Amino acid sequence: METRANYVMIGVFTLAAAAFMLLFGLWAAKYTSDKDWRYYDVIFDEAVTGLTEGGSVQYNGIGVGTVAQLSLAPDDPRKVIARVKLRAATPVKVDTHAKLSFTGLTGTAFIQLTGGSPKAALLTAPGDAVPVIQTEASALQNIAETANKLVARLDKVLSEDNIHNITQTLDNIESATGALADQREDLGALIRNARVSSEKLSATLDTTNTAIADVDRELVQKLPQLIAKLDSTLNRLDSAAGNANALLSENRGAINSFTQDGLSQLGPTLDELRALVRDLRKISSRLEDNPAGYVLGRQKPKEFEPK
Repeated sequence: METRANYVMIGVFTLAAAAFMLLFGLWAAKYTSDKDWRYYDVIFDEAVTGLTEGGSVQYNGIGVGTVAQLSLAPDDPRKVIARVKLRAATPVKVDTHAKLSFTGLTGTAFIQLTGGSPKAALLTAPGDAVPVIQTEASALQNIAETANKLVARLDKVLSEDNIHNITQTLDNIESATGALADQREDLGALIRNARVSSEKLSATLDTTNTAIADVDRELVQKLPQLIAKLDSTLNRLDSAAGNANALLSENRGAINSFTQDGLSQLGPTLDELRALVRDLRKISSRLEDNPAGYVLGRQKPKEFEPK
């Protein structure tokens, strides 16, 4: 009995040791795995159709990890939280961005990481929180938003009022086209007259250009002579001005004496001259009336008047 009991204890100990070693190996493997990988959350504001758990995560086209878990945000079901597992050596910076991409137009979806300047700090989170990588709109989302804007603009353009205005415009164009068709003979004559007028105007412009060219040529030829004459005239004027200035300088004393003394005597002289003119007029008048009597001292004979 004692021998059998020892065997049982040895077996139990062996099994316990084996279980311990297995658990220790699993823990060590998990610890080593956790040291080689890091977890990040990527929050999308759009649908992640085509993205699955285990999907690829690339950094500038190079695979750096996988999608560990996909879930809806508990506070906003419009958002999708993708927890990604990346290699520990992956340089995820604070300015790194994530977006949803596709291998081709209808291929498998994956998460593409871009950005990360050399001087930016590594992305971390306080405590045991998982760091969150900022996201940007995917190409499909941009296309969808652009399409929505185009549709909204088309709705505004194709409103009832605009359709009514377009219809009226087409009716007016049709009416104008009909009126032009009715007046095509007059329009043809108008076009012919315009062509003739254009030809005449062109000929007139040619003649005018020729005349202007001749005038310009003649002016250019005579311009040196005119400039020479003008220069000579200016020299003469300059010389005359110099002579006048010299003359005034030489006779400045006589001019001052005349302005002071001569002008003061000019007034009485003018008065005497006026009196002399009046006397001469009286003498002239008497000579006209009775020249002989005035010269000989006789009275003018009287005409005989019969009684």
